[in-house]
Amino acid sequence: MSLIDQARAPLEALARANQAFARRFPGEQPARQPVHTFYGGAQLYRAETTNRLGELGLATLERYAGDGASFARAVGFSEDEALAEQVYARVQHKLAHEPVEDFRIDFEDGFGARPDDEEDATARRAARELARALSEGLAPPFVGIRIKPLNDEWKLRAARTLELFLETLLEESGGRLPPRFVVTLPKITLPEQASTLVRLFELLEARFGLASGALELELMIEVAQALMGRDGRSPLPGFLDACEGRCVGAHFGTYDYTASCNITAAYQQMDHPMCDLAKGMMQLAYAGTGIFLSDGGTNVLPVEIERAGTLSESEQRKNRESVHAAWRLAHKHIRHSLAGGFYQGWDLHPAQLPVRFATCYAFFLESFDKGAERLKNFIAKAAQATLVGDVFDDAATGQGLLNYFLRALNSGAIDASALAQTGLTKEEVELRSFAKILAARTARAQP
Repeated sequence: MSLIDQARAPLEALARANQAFARRFPGEQPARQPVHTFYGGAQLYRAETTNRLGELGLATLERYAGDGASFARAVGFSEDEALAEQVYARVQHKLAHEPVEDFRIDFEDGFGARPDDEEDATARRAARELARALSEGLAPPFVGIRIKPLNDEWKLRAARTLELFLETLLEESGGRLPPRFVVTLPKITLPEQASTLVRLFELLEARFGLASGALELELMIEVAQALMGRDGRSPLPGFLDACEGRCVGAHFGTYDYTASCNITAAYQQMDHPMCDLAKGMMQLAYAGTGIFLSDGGTNVLPVEIERAGTLSESEQRKNRESVHAAWRLAHKHIRHSLAGGFYQGWDLHPAQLPVRFATCYAFFLESFDKGAERLKNFIAKAAQATLVGDVFDDAATGQGLLNYFLRALNSGAIDASALAQTGLTKEEVELRSFAKILAARTARAQP
């Protein structure tokens, strides 16, 4: 009897364990990830809100940086004039056509603690406005609501707002949810908070005739206890388990988290070492699970200091310096997030939108040509090596190069036609896997 026959039972047990691992870690999902989420108080939301944000962002861009070179100098992203003009043109187009990729109608920090009748009325009114945005083609590609936390203080209020919002939205929209609709669960501390939200989803889906699993959620990691439990272990994997397959993202809450770590206000910034530690733990816990990760946002806003009446030259200079300083800080933070593997973040003010898109575009475009040539050569050599029977063991480098272009495409920095420079076909790009691309090329080359 062979060893395989003798070990049939443990090998079958191993197969089950391997399959469970593969289900838990399916890899990155091919769906589009927004580059940002814009948070706005529910009391202010209108169907036209996201378009209006684009108009305000574009006006600020053109007022304080009239061309690519001046914008690049103000933000500090490039000394290459051709790249600066390319980025500037892309940002103008983006603000005019899709200024907000993901909008969150906020019933938490952006709304605050208000009387129940006021939050009831706001939930219904905001839902009607979202239904109107859907019917008039004004809704962004991604949209959702942030409820209050499911702690003892707010759990009933959160459940009622969720119920009223969905009831009104579905009544007004003919039973239709927006595409990619998500409910944000803030300040999670216990897996039971996530599992309870899932139970609420199940009840609402049954009541409103929605398909099972139609309602999805994202978690906000905002307190130290969400990263380290009392047993010395990270609660993060347990949070995801408690979502029962409904979690699509995890967002990092910079300022609540740093406050929970006793960091004083002057040092509560996105690139603080404690923030990097927390985001690193999120990456370790959620890498390969298929959920999107998002960083927070810069809370120093690009606002004008002097606003009333005709401004003197000195007052105009103060405004320009204020806006430019906030732009440079946002650029620094966003660039730090991108370098750290967080490709989504928060925006809180329309004047931040130009920097969000410019930083994303410049991050990918500045090394596009060299990267495209490197990937083209890398894949060609790898395919040749496997064809002649040599072992090619640097697939991780190949996947890393490929991921760069997939992220560039996702962010809007490039379009699909630009990928021709890498030597990849559209079909190969859709495979999203260096190993699969290599296998396909090797198979085609076989006699």
